[in-house]
Amino acid sequence: MDAKKVKLVVVESHCDLYKEGDEIVFDGPVVNKEKSSALCMTALQALYPYVFAGRQGALWPSDIQCPDCDEGVVFRIVEQ
Repeated sequence: MDAKKVKLVVVESHCDLYKEGDEIVFDGPVVNKEKSSALCMTALQALYPYVFAGRQGALWPSDIQCPDCDEGVVFRIVEQ
């Protein structure tokens, strides 16, 4: 089975690294750097299980909160 593309969209942010509407696009196991904003390693901790499942075709609508509570970034995951 081919890995699906998955996109994360920032829906809320109080972080200097992200603004609403920023996107991170995963093309299989890698970040498409031409279409993506920076990927914060702290946020990746929360995002990884959803991105992995989405790449396997098991995507469910979800908003995911970055674990850095002081920054308050919320991502929405969508199939690309």
